[in-house]
Amino acid sequence: MKYLLLTFLVFFFPLHGGNAYYSTCFQSIEENQMPLQVIAKPQMCSDMEAMGLVDVQSFDMSIRVVLPYASDDNFAKTALYQSSQYAYLQPDVAAKLAKASQLLQQKHPNYRLLVLDAARPLSVQRVMWDAVKNTTFRNYVANPNKGGLHNYGAAVDVTITDDLGVELDMGTPFDFFGEESHPTKEETLLKQGKLTQTQADNRRLLRKVMREAGFSICPMEWWHFNACSLSEAKRRYEVIL
Repeated sequence: MKYLLLTFLVFFFPLHGGNAYYSTCFQSIEENQMPLQVIAKPQMCSDMEAMGLVDVQSFDMSIRVVLPYASDDNFAKTALYQSSQYAYLQPDVAAKLAKASQLLQQKHPNYRLLVLDAARPLSVQRVMWDAVKNTTFRNYVANPNKGGLHNYGAAVDVTITDDLGVELDMGTPFDFFGEESHPTKEETLLKQGKLTQTQADNRRLLRKVMREAGFSICPMEWWHFNACSLSEAKRRYEVIL
């Protein structure tokens, strides 16, 4: 029997807490054995493509994607997506994200954008809302009765990784519910010692490239960026159910 090492994609994927790991695929096969089959995309991907949304990596393969909501390690305590590997946006929004990726690599050639969430079905929004609607954290999640930009494929949650695939230190994890995640309070947090200069600089770098690409910030979440207003999204796009 011959042993064949198949390395399809060797990317460094950051875990939620910022640690890095990499994925290789090993297969032991005989000479006449069929090669590995490509795993089909989840149904959610097909549904989004049918609505005209696009896989962000189809615009820029250097953009990394790991969606924490695909596991139960999130505030809703349940897996919300079928896969952590695919992120979808409206085509013009994906183009802006690709522009931000280009700008980042011009400034830091070894840095990469990492998408943590993108287009989000309203069905998932309802699960998130149910988890926080009776808590002090409800302001961090859009009410599904009104909808949010994620539900139109017009918002993206993103951070930066280094050349080893490790997330830059932004001072809080993704989806931290507290003032330490608020971009509008960073100067105060610096003075209070709740945020280091390096952490603040990392956030500023992320905001700079995203803003230059056409995104606006969220005042309560350093990772969240909007491509347009909610009213504009409702005019231009179909809500994702």
